[in-house]
Amino acid sequence: MLTQVNPKLPMRDKQVTKAFYLDRLGFEQFGSDYPNYLMVKKDTIQLHFFEFKDLDPKENYGQVYIRTNAIETLYEHYKNQGVRLTALELKPWGQKEFAVWDPDTNLLTFGQDI
Repeated sequence: MLTQVNPKLPMRDKQVTKAFYLDRLGFEQFGSDYPNYLMVKKDTIQLHFFEFKDLDPKENYGQVYIRTNAIETLYEHYKNQGVRLTALELKPWGQKEFAVWDPDTNLLTFGQDI
């Protein structure tokens, strides 16, 4: 039986990624502090990052879809943090969504059932 999914995304610089997720998105670091690996969590969501120094952000297609039950609050918080994000929109598939790009152009889409 499947119980969780913990996406692994590329990062070029652990300190930059760590600062973005902790300071701007409100995640916290957990687990051991490995030199080339980072694990962050927020509520029940975990994201893992592996070092990929040669990553070209223009060619990165890392994406994660994260469901929330407080889409407007989350959107306003990230907007106030100066995070690069899309507009909050109602989608034809019955979700209210917005997306955030991290420093390596990994795309995090946040959605809530409407």
